[in-house]
Amino acid sequence: MGMKGFSGFEQKGRLVKIPGLFFSELLPQIDTLAELKVTLYCFWRLSHKEGQIVYLWESELANDRAFMEGLAAHKGDRLAALRDGLERAVARGTLLHVKATHRGQQESIYLANTPRGRAAVKNIEEGKWQPDRGPETLLNLGIERPTIFTLYEQNIGPLTPMIAEHLRDFEETYSAQWIEDAIEIAVTNNKRTLSYVEAILKRWKVEGHVDKNQTQPDGWSYVSGKYKDEIEF
Repeated sequence: MGMKGFSGFEQKGRLVKIPGLFFSELLPQIDTLAELKVTLYCFWRLSHKEGQIVYLWESELANDRAFMEGLAAHKGDRLAALRDGLERAVARGTLLHVKATHRGQQESIYLANTPRGRAAVKNIEEGKWQPDRGPETLLNLGIERPTIFTLYEQNIGPLTPMIAEHLRDFEETYSAQWIEDAIEIAVTNNKRTLSYVEAILKRWKVEGHVDKNQTQPDGWSYVSGKYKDEIEF
Protein backbone atom coordinates (compact mmCIF):
# COMPACT_ATOMS: atom_id res chain seq x y z
CA MET A 1 0.00 0.00 0.00
CA GLY A 2 1.47 3.36 -1.04
CA MET A 3 1.88 6.34 1.17
CA LYS A 4 -1.15 8.63 1.25
CA GLY A 5 -0.32 12.12 0.00
CA PHE A 6 -0.88 15.39 1.85
CA SER A 7 -1.90 18.51 -0.06
CA GLY A 8 -0.34 20.93 2.43
CA PHE A 9 -1.51 23.12 5.29
CA GLU A 10 -4.26 25.64 4.71
CA GLN A 11 -3.51 29.34 4.97
CA LYS A 12 -6.20 29.62 7.62
CA GLY A 13 -6.77 27.08 10.31
CA ARG A 14 -6.89 26.52 14.02
CA LEU A 15 -3.52 26.33 15.74
CA VAL A 16 -2.89 23.88 18.58
CA LYS A 17 -0.69 24.92 21.49
CA ILE A 18 1.86 22.30 22.53
CA PRO A 19 4.04 22.97 25.59
CA GLY A 20 7.67 23.57 24.73
CA LEU A 21 8.72 20.91 27.24
CA PHE A 22 7.08 18.33 24.99
CA PHE A 23 9.86 18.84 22.44
CA SER A 24 12.77 19.19 24.86
CA GLU A 25 11.79 16.58 27.47
CA LEU A 26 9.17 14.17 26.13
CA LEU A 27 9.81 13.77 22.41
CA PRO A 28 13.32 12.33 22.85
CA GLN A 29 11.92 9.75 25.31
CA ILE A 30 8.78 8.56 23.51
CA ASP A 31 9.70 5.28 21.87
CA THR A 32 6.45 3.92 20.41
CA LEU A 33 4.25 5.31 17.66
CA ALA A 34 1.08 4.63 19.66
CA GLU A 35 2.24 6.80 22.55
CA LEU A 36 3.31 9.60 20.22
CA LYS A 37 0.01 9.59 18.33
CA VAL A 38 -2.08 9.39 21.50
CA THR A 39 -0.12 12.18 23.19
CA LEU A 40 -0.42 14.57 20.24
CA TYR A 41 -4.08 13.69 19.74
CA CYS A 42 -4.87 14.40 23.40
CA PHE A 43 -3.15 17.80 23.17
CA TRP A 44 -5.27 18.57 20.09
CA ARG A 45 -8.51 17.41 21.65
CA LEU A 46 -7.91 19.15 24.97
CA SER A 47 -7.23 22.40 23.10
CA HIS A 48 -10.84 22.29 21.83
CA LYS A 49 -12.30 21.91 25.33
CA GLU A 50 -13.71 24.82 27.29
CA GLY A 51 -13.88 25.38 31.02
CA GLN A 52 -11.52 25.72 33.97
CA ILE A 53 -10.85 21.97 34.05
CA VAL A 54 -10.54 20.10 30.77
CA TYR A 55 -10.44 16.32 30.52
CA LEU A 56 -11.08 13.47 28.11
CA TRP A 57 -13.25 10.39 28.54
CA GLU A 58 -11.71 7.26 27.07
CA SER A 59 -14.84 6.67 24.98
CA GLU A 60 -14.41 10.10 23.36
CA LEU A 61 -11.08 8.97 22.00
CA ALA A 62 -12.29 5.51 21.00
CA ASN A 63 -15.26 6.98 19.08
CA ASP A 64 -13.10 9.06 16.73
CA ARG A 65 -13.01 6.72 13.75
CA ALA A 66 -10.34 8.61 11.79
CA PHE A 67 -7.99 8.66 14.77
CA MET A 68 -8.57 5.01 15.64
CA GLU A 69 -7.98 3.92 12.03
CA GLY A 70 -4.56 5.57 12.22
CA LEU A 71 -3.58 3.55 15.29
CA ALA A 72 -3.80 0.10 13.70
CA ALA A 73 -4.61 -1.38 10.33
CA HIS A 74 -6.89 -4.06 11.75
CA LYS A 75 -10.04 -2.94 13.54
CA GLY A 76 -9.61 -5.51 16.29
CA ASP A 77 -6.22 -4.08 17.26
CA ARG A 78 -7.22 -0.43 17.55
CA LEU A 79 -8.62 -0.30 21.08
CA ALA A 80 -5.60 -2.18 22.41
CA ALA A 81 -3.30 0.30 20.63
CA LEU A 82 -5.23 3.24 22.13
CA ARG A 83 -4.99 1.83 25.65
CA ASP A 84 -1.32 1.01 25.20
CA GLY A 85 -0.62 4.59 24.11
CA LEU A 86 -2.63 5.99 27.02
CA GLU A 87 -0.93 3.72 29.56
CA ARG A 88 2.50 4.73 28.31
CA ALA A 89 1.60 8.45 28.39
CA VAL A 90 0.33 8.06 31.97
CA ALA A 91 3.41 6.07 33.04
CA ARG A 92 5.66 8.72 31.53
CA GLY A 93 3.79 11.47 33.37
CA THR A 94 2.35 13.28 30.35
CA LEU A 95 -1.25 12.42 31.21
CA LEU A 96 -3.11 11.76 34.44
CA HIS A 97 -5.62 8.93 34.72
CA VAL A 98 -8.55 8.57 37.10
CA LYS A 99 -11.84 6.69 37.14
CA ALA A 100 -15.10 8.66 37.17
CA THR A 101 -18.76 7.64 37.18
CA HIS A 102 -20.84 8.08 34.03
CA ARG A 103 -24.40 6.70 33.82
CA GLY A 104 -23.75 4.51 36.81
CA GLN A 105 -20.58 3.00 35.35
CA GLN A 106 -16.93 3.68 35.99
CA GLU A 107 -15.03 5.08 33.01
CA SER A 108 -11.48 6.29 32.59
CA ILE A 109 -10.80 9.97 32.10
CA TYR A 110 -7.50 11.61 31.21
CA LEU A 111 -6.12 15.04 32.05
CA ALA A 112 -2.91 16.86 31.23
CA ASN A 113 -0.36 16.56 34.04
CA THR A 114 -0.55 20.19 35.14
CA PRO A 115 -1.17 21.72 38.58
CA ARG A 116 -4.85 22.14 37.68
CA GLY A 117 -5.07 18.59 36.41
CA ARG A 118 -3.44 17.18 39.54
CA ALA A 119 -5.82 19.15 41.76
CA ALA A 120 -8.81 17.83 39.76
CA VAL A 121 -7.66 14.21 40.14
CA LYS A 122 -7.24 14.71 43.90
CA ASN A 123 -10.76 16.13 44.20
CA ILE A 124 -12.24 13.23 42.20
CA GLU A 125 -10.44 10.65 44.33
CA GLU A 126 -11.62 12.35 47.53
CA GLY A 127 -15.20 12.57 46.25
CA LYS A 128 -15.21 16.36 46.27
CA TRP A 129 -15.88 16.75 42.54
CA GLN A 130 -17.32 14.63 39.76
CA PRO A 131 -16.71 15.46 36.08
CA ASP A 132 -19.74 15.98 33.88
CA ARG A 133 -19.93 14.04 30.63
CA GLY A 134 -22.00 16.83 29.07
CA PRO A 135 -23.57 16.63 25.60
CA GLU A 136 -22.11 14.37 22.95
CA THR A 137 -19.63 16.26 20.82
CA LEU A 138 -19.17 16.29 17.07
CA LEU A 139 -15.44 16.75 17.57
CA ASN A 140 -13.26 14.35 15.64
CA LEU A 141 -10.31 14.52 13.31
CA GLY A 142 -12.67 14.85 10.35
CA ILE A 143 -13.51 18.39 11.48
CA GLU A 144 -9.92 19.37 10.73
CA ARG A 145 -9.72 17.16 7.62
CA PRO A 146 -10.34 18.70 5.17
CA THR A 147 -11.88 22.06 6.20
CA ILE A 148 -15.55 21.89 5.23
CA PHE A 149 -16.84 21.98 8.82
CA THR A 150 -14.41 24.75 9.78
CA LEU A 151 -15.30 26.72 6.66
CA TYR A 152 -18.99 26.47 7.48
CA GLU A 153 -18.59 27.55 11.11
CA GLN A 154 -16.26 30.42 10.25
CA ASN A 155 -18.39 31.77 7.40
CA ILE A 156 -22.00 30.60 7.67
CA GLY A 157 -22.99 29.71 11.22
CA PRO A 158 -22.92 27.17 14.08
CA LEU A 159 -22.51 23.50 13.21
CA THR A 160 -25.36 21.19 14.27
CA PRO A 161 -25.63 17.42 13.77
CA MET A 162 -28.15 17.90 10.94
CA ILE A 163 -25.99 20.48 9.16
CA ALA A 164 -22.91 18.26 9.62
CA GLU A 165 -24.78 15.42 7.91
CA HIS A 166 -25.68 17.71 4.97
CA LEU A 167 -22.05 18.78 4.67
CA ARG A 168 -20.92 15.16 4.58
CA ASP A 169 -23.42 14.57 1.76
CA PHE A 170 -21.91 17.55 -0.09
CA GLU A 171 -18.43 16.01 0.23
CA GLU A 172 -19.66 12.81 -1.41
CA THR A 173 -21.24 14.68 -4.33
CA TYR A 174 -19.09 17.75 -4.98
CA SER A 175 -15.37 18.53 -4.99
CA ALA A 176 -13.81 20.36 -2.05
CA GLN A 177 -13.00 23.29 -4.36
CA TRP A 178 -16.63 23.61 -5.47
CA ILE A 179 -17.83 23.65 -1.87
CA GLU A 180 -15.24 26.23 -0.86
CA ASP A 181 -16.14 28.43 -3.84
CA ALA A 182 -19.87 28.15 -3.11
CA ILE A 183 -19.37 29.17 0.53
CA GLU A 184 -17.23 32.11 -0.54
CA ILE A 185 -19.94 33.26 -2.96
CA ALA A 186 -22.59 32.98 -0.24
CA VAL A 187 -20.47 35.15 2.04
CA THR A 188 -19.71 37.69 -0.71
CA ASN A 189 -23.42 38.08 -1.45
CA ASN A 190 -24.43 38.05 2.23
CA LYS A 191 -26.62 34.96 1.74
CA ARG A 192 -25.27 32.93 4.64
CA THR A 193 -27.53 29.88 4.54
CA LEU A 194 -26.89 26.24 3.81
CA SER A 195 -29.68 26.20 1.25
CA TYR A 196 -28.04 29.04 -0.70
CA VAL A 197 -24.75 27.13 -0.83
CA GLU A 198 -26.59 23.97 -1.88
CA ALA A 199 -28.45 25.76 -4.67
CA ILE A 200 -25.18 27.04 -6.12
CA LEU A 201 -23.73 23.54 -6.08
CA LYS A 202 -26.84 22.03 -7.69
CA ARG A 203 -26.76 24.55 -10.49
CA TRP A 204 -23.06 23.94 -11.12
CA LYS A 205 -23.73 20.21 -11.28
CA VAL A 206 -26.26 20.77 -14.07
CA GLU A 207 -24.72 23.70 -15.95
CA GLY A 208 -21.05 23.48 -15.05
CA HIS A 209 -18.88 25.22 -12.49
CA VAL A 210 -18.73 29.00 -12.73
CA ASP A 211 -15.63 30.80 -11.50
CA LYS A 212 -16.45 32.55 -8.23
CA ASN A 213 -14.88 35.77 -9.51
CA GLN A 214 -17.58 36.04 -12.19
CA THR A 215 -20.42 36.56 -9.72
CA GLN A 216 -22.80 39.46 -10.31
CA PRO A 217 -23.19 41.99 -7.48
CA ASP A 218 -26.41 40.42 -6.23
CA GLY A 219 -25.35 36.82 -6.86
CA TRP A 220 -28.59 36.16 -8.72
CA SER A 221 -26.90 34.39 -11.61
CA TYR A 222 -26.06 31.49 -9.30
CA VAL A 223 -29.53 30.84 -7.96
CA SER A 224 -32.01 31.96 -10.57
CA GLY A 225 -34.14 29.60 -12.61
CA LYS A 226 -35.31 26.23 -11.28
CA TYR A 227 -33.33 26.55 -8.01
CA LYS A 228 -34.60 29.93 -6.88
CA ASP A 229 -37.44 28.43 -4.84
CA GLU A 230 -34.97 26.43 -2.72
CA ILE A 231 -33.31 29.52 -1.31
CA GLU A 232 -34.17 30.79 2.16
CA PHE A 233 -33.56 34.50 2.09
